[in-house]
Amino acid sequence: MSLSTLDWIIIISFFIIFASIGIAVSKKSGKNASEFFLSGRNMPWWLLGISMVATTFSADTPNLVTDIVRQNGISGNWVWWAFLLTGMLTVFVYAKLWRRSEVLTDLEFYEIRYSGKAAAFLRGFRALYLGVFFNVMIMASVCLAAIKIGGILFGLAPWECVLYASIITVIYSALGGLRGVIFTDFLQFIVAMIGSIAAAYYLVNLPEVGGLSNLLTHTNVSSKLNFLPDFNDSKSLITLLVIPLAVQWWSVWYPGAEPGGGGYIAQRMLSAKDEKNAIGATLLFNIAHYALRPWPWILIALISLVLFPELTAIQKAFPNVDAGIIGHDLAYPAMLTKLPSGLLGLVAASLIAAFMSTISTHLNWGSSYLAIDFYKRFINPNSSEKQLVNIGRLSTIALMFFAALIALALESALSTFNILLQIGAGTGLIFILRWFWWRINAYSEITGMIVSFVIALWFEFAHAHVFGSRLEGYQELVIGVILTSISWISVTLLTQPTKKETLLQFYNKVKPFGAGWNGFKQKLEKDNITLDTGTDKFTIDLASMLLGVLLVYCSLFATGYFIYGNLSGALVLSTITIIAIVTLLRIRKK
Repeated sequence: MSLSTLDWIIIISFFIIFASIGIAVSKKSGKNASEFFLSGRNMPWWLLGISMVATTFSADTPNLVTDIVRQNGISGNWVWWAFLLTGMLTVFVYAKLWRRSEVLTDLEFYEIRYSGKAAAFLRGFRALYLGVFFNVMIMASVCLAAIKIGGILFGLAPWECVLYASIITVIYSALGGLRGVIFTDFLQFIVAMIGSIAAAYYLVNLPEVGGLSNLLTHTNVSSKLNFLPDFNDSKSLITLLVIPLAVQWWSVWYPGAEPGGGGYIAQRMLSAKDEKNAIGATLLFNIAHYALRPWPWILIALISLVLFPELTAIQKAFPNVDAGIIGHDLAYPAMLTKLPSGLLGLVAASLIAAFMSTISTHLNWGSSYLAIDFYKRFINPNSSEKQLVNIGRLSTIALMFFAALIALALESALSTFNILLQIGAGTGLIFILRWFWWRINAYSEITGMIVSFVIALWFEFAHAHVFGSRLEGYQELVIGVILTSISWISVTLLTQPTKKETLLQFYNKVKPFGAGWNGFKQKLEKDNITLDTGTDKFTIDLASMLLGVLLVYCSLFATGYFIYGNLSGALVLSTITIIAIVTLLRIRKK
């Protein structure tokens, strides 16, 4: 298909606006590393919250949700809805702890929490492991979505999609730093939400669909509408609900949903004005991420089952698209070809905006690791602020280059998502407990990282050759969690704890709480040393977390019931949501 002149005017206008923002803030962002990577630690909660949600609203997210809904129904989304639990734990427990740490990157945490050469090694290795390997894989997955969208909407070759989509993103990311990223994120999120809602509204009223009521009763759709998997189908129940809620949310490290916070979420919390703004930002992010955004994508995924019930229908409709990238996730951009001129340009711009917001964040986040945690820490400790900014800008370009190359070899956003989950399986508990159990040390994290990675490689490349077949995905995940957890806990108990002086400084600075520090307190009592305890109360934080989870899930499904026309169900869940909000506000005041 071809876009009209109006469509191109809309798209090019947004490109110009985004580039202009990066240029406008480049002078201030280039002053020093704190400005470039943390926007001067002076950002308000609402800008940071929108930035977080814009980052996770990437071009591949609608494709991923479409893939899930087409194959497993709406209930299949529990594979990522379950991460709300760790998200709310971050809001009410970890956001304030991260802000108190006052680190420049979350990897700097390693050398204020752990001691010795092991801590230094962990920081340097994670800078490369996360900043390059993991980061590039995530960006490559996002670029894959750009390839599929560009191939359908613009008729571009894969290399053209990656090249054109990356140029403006690299320009404003390299010039504007995190400040430019946050400002553009705000505009990009607004555009992306308007585009997705407008597209869903138009598509559901296509003559082939016949409106919302006809869609929901269509034979291809009616079996996909349940919020929970079929409890009589044990495989689906275990895979889609039990494992995500019982195991995955606390045990798996995944960018944007790290147990205990981390990555670019920690970067936003560290750039907040204060603790309250850090908490407010992460709360806004979780509400918008889980309750506000999913339904337009879900509706378009359901509509695609009417127009493109099988992959062969997509292949037939788009014969010029490379057969190697044909998958259920391609149904989302395929549906967008049904949009009229003007709206198509807006939606295309919204997807470009979603792509750019995610890529720009990952570029700035990854470059912060390379500049501060690797270059400054290990190569040039005396580097000037200007040198760090320049290294950050060069790293931005290099990371984008490698991500583009890998994107050309990927096939599916969902398969990439599953691989990354397996690589992080079993490490999540370390990130949760390292703030609250004094015995965890650098060797704990090194062990968890190595073991989980080796297990992931075994299941991906060796298990089928040795035993003749692969295990189910959830079985691989559970085995990975168990073996990794046993390994790092054993190493923790067999190795020496972090030095007393380091733990003492960490405790007095961050003021963690919980019984996990009792052993350390007993050691200090013998030396007549008193800890600077804080005023946090675990019971209030835990209650806040549970109320936050309740209000988001209830609002998410209340919206679903409203769409389904089940007004009584929507009213009940909306009432529970309001009660949860009022109760949350009351206990937080205390």
